[in-house]
Amino acid sequence: MFHRIGRTVVRHPIWTIVAWVIAAVAIVATAPSLPSNSDESSFLPSSYESIKAMNLQEKAFPQAFTPAAIVLYQRSDGSALTAADKADVTRITKELGQKKIDQVQKVVDGSVSKDGKYQTALVQMDKKNNGTPKQADAAKALREDSTSLAKGTHLKVQVGGQAGQNLDQQDASKTSDQLSLIGSVLIIIITLSIIFRSPIVSVLPLFLLIGIFAIANALIADATKVFGLQANQSISALLIVVVLGVGTDYFLFLMFRYRERLRAGDEPKQAMVNAVTRVGEAIASAAGAVIISFLALTLSTLSFLTQLGPALAILVAVTLIAGLTLFPAIFSLIPPRALFWPGKKWKQEPTGTRYATFGRLVGNKPALVAIASGLVMLVLAIGTFSYKASYDLASGSIPDTKESMIVQDTLTKAYSAGAAEPTNVYLSSSDGKPLSGDLNGYADKLRGVDGVGSVAFDRSKDLNKAGTTANYTVTLKYEAASDKAIATAGDIRTVAHDNAPPGTEALVGGSSSIFRDINAAVNHDYRTVFPVAAVLIMIILGLLLRSVVAPWYLIASVALGFGATLGATVWIFGRGDGLIFLLPIIMYLFVVAIGTDYNILMIARLREEAREGREPREAASEALKHAGPTIGAAGFILAATFATLMLGGNDFLTEMGFTVAFGIVVAAFVMAMFFTPSLTALIGHAAWWPGHADRDTADRSLPHGGEAGGYLREREPDEYSRRG
Repeated sequence: MFHRIGRTVVRHPIWTIVAWVIAAVAIVATAPSLPSNSDESSFLPSSYESIKAMNLQEKAFPQAFTPAAIVLYQRSDGSALTAADKADVTRITKELGQKKIDQVQKVVDGSVSKDGKYQTALVQMDKKNNGTPKQADAAKALREDSTSLAKGTHLKVQVGGQAGQNLDQQDASKTSDQLSLIGSVLIIIITLSIIFRSPIVSVLPLFLLIGIFAIANALIADATKVFGLQANQSISALLIVVVLGVGTDYFLFLMFRYRERLRAGDEPKQAMVNAVTRVGEAIASAAGAVIISFLALTLSTLSFLTQLGPALAILVAVTLIAGLTLFPAIFSLIPPRALFWPGKKWKQEPTGTRYATFGRLVGNKPALVAIASGLVMLVLAIGTFSYKASYDLASGSIPDTKESMIVQDTLTKAYSAGAAEPTNVYLSSSDGKPLSGDLNGYADKLRGVDGVGSVAFDRSKDLNKAGTTANYTVTLKYEAASDKAIATAGDIRTVAHDNAPPGTEALVGGSSSIFRDINAAVNHDYRTVFPVAAVLIMIILGLLLRSVVAPWYLIASVALGFGATLGATVWIFGRGDGLIFLLPIIMYLFVVAIGTDYNILMIARLREEAREGREPREAASEALKHAGPTIGAAGFILAATFATLMLGGNDFLTEMGFTVAFGIVVAAFVMAMFFTPSLTALIGHAAWWPGHADRDTADRSLPHGGEAGGYLREREPDEYSRRG
C-alpha cells in the first residue's frame, strides 16, 4: 500500500499539491471560530453532585448568584477605609451597575474585611456565558470603568473573580502562544540546518506545517461545533507545539530515509518512492498509536479532555497524511543538489559516528545496557509516590502578577480563606412540600464539621419562594482549591447526607465540591482511559510486528518511561501545592503516545536488519546505528519545542513544558535508543513469536520489497530510469 502511495504522489506531484491547496482553502474558509471555556465546572457532566447543586440553585434561587467578578476596593495608602471612602465605594458600585455593561446583570455591595481595609462588590453575569470571551470582555470593561469612576478619590479598585481570571488567562495565553511559536520555529530551523546544512530543508517544512496547522485547526473547530465540545485557553499553544514537533518528526523520518536511499544509489524519484515505502508503515503505525491514545480520551468524564483528545487526534491524522503525500510530492520536485545545497556530504555515508558506537555497545553488552537504562527509569519513578494534585487551574495558568491573582490573594488574606468561594448546602424536600422541622439544628450539624469556619442560614431569607429548598452558606477555613478544603467538602457531604431529615435530599455545591468531583473524575479516567489505550496500542503493535511477545515489553517500557517522567516532575515541581491535576493525563498523551512512536520506529528498523539475515544482537546494533540519528534528531526537536512552553510565564505551562520535554528525552534517548533494542537483543528470536517477522526475506505482495515486505537493502528496480 505504501509503495503505491509513494509511487502515485511522486508520479503526480503537481496534482497532489493542487489537491492539498483546494482542500485547505475549502476547509479553512468554511470553518467556524474555535470557542473557549476555562470554567472548571464546565469540565464535569451533570451527573456529579456539584453540578446537580449548581442546577438546583438556578431553579430554586434564581435571584441568588455566584459572583462572576469581584470588585475589590482599598485605599491607595493601605490604611483603613474612612466613612468618605465607604461612601465612594457605594457610589462606584451603584454607577457600575448603571453602566449596562454587556453580560453584567447587576452589581451589589459586598462586605468589609475584618481589619476595615478592604470592601468588595459582587458582579452577576449571564450564566450562559460562564468562562467565555464575552465575560472576559465584560471584566475588561469593569476594570476600565471602575478605575475611571475612582478618579479623584483615595481608592484603588481592582477586578478579580472568574471573569477577571478569564481575561488574564486570555492575555497570558496570547503571550505563551507567541513565545511557543517563535521558540519552536527557531529550534527547528537551527536543528535542521545543523543536520542537513540546507536552507531549503531547514525552512520549507515550517511553511508546510503552518498550512497543516491551519487545516487541522479548522477541522477541530468544525468538530467542536458539531459535537458541542468545550475548549480551554491553553489548547491553542499546545496545538502549535504538537504540529511543529510531530510534523517535524515525520518529516525527519522521511528525509533521513530519502537521503539514505540516495546514498545507496537510487535515482532521486525512485529514492523518494522507496523512502515512503520503507518508512510508511512505521510512520502510519506510530501515528495510529498516537491517534488511538488521543481518542481514548473520549472515554474521559472531563469535557476538557474529551475536547483535547479528538483535537490532537485530528491534528496528528492531518500531519500523517501530509507526511505521506504532500511532503514527498513537494520534495520530489526539487533535485537533490538544490535540495541539499550548499551541503556536499549528503552523498556520503558517515563512518565512526557516536550512534555506531552506541550500537556496538548494545550489541555486545545488551544485558548491561538493559539493566542500566531500566534502573535509571526506576530510580526516577520513585518520585511518583509523592505525587499530589492541585485543582486550582486558574492560579496555575495565570501569572501571580496578574490583577485577578492579586485580588484572589488579597481576599484570602483579608477575609476568611474560603470567603471568596463559599460552599453551599441545599436541603430540598423530596415530595415537593414545604420544608418543616428544625432547619437551624441542621445548620448546627454542618457547623460541627472540622474545617468549617461559619454557616449562614436565615429562615426568612434562605428559603426559596415555595419553601421547598433551604440554602446554607458554608464558609471554610481554607482556600477553596486546597487539599484541606476539598477534604472538608467531602466531610460536609457526609454530614449533610447523613443528617438530612426524612423526606429531604441534600446537595453540596461550590468550588471545593466541584474540585472534589474533578478528583473523582480524574481517578475514573486513570482506571478507564489508560488501560483501554494500552490494550489498543498493544493490538497495533501486535499487528505491525506479527508478534504477541514484543508488544508486552514495549508497552511495559513505555509505562516505565511514564513513571520516570512523573517522578522527576514531582521532585522538581510537586513539593509545594502539588502538580496541576491535568498533568498526568497530558503526560499520558505525549509520553505514552510519543514513547510508543519512537519504540515503533526503532523496532521496525531492528526487524528490517534482522530480515537481512543478521542475528538479534547484530540486528540491534545496526538498528541503533541507522535509526539512532533519526530518533535522536526527532526527539531533540520535539523535546525542545515542548520546552518552549516553559516561557509562557505560568505554572501550568511551565510544568507541562518540562514534563513533556523530559518525557520525550527519556522516550527517545533512554527507552527507544537503549532499553528497547537491548531487551529485543536479549530475548532474541522469541521476541517475534509466534510469527517469524525477523526472518522473512521477501514479501511477494509488494513489487519491490518495502517496509512491510522485508526491507531489502538491495537496490529496487529503478522504474523511473526505465521509463526514461
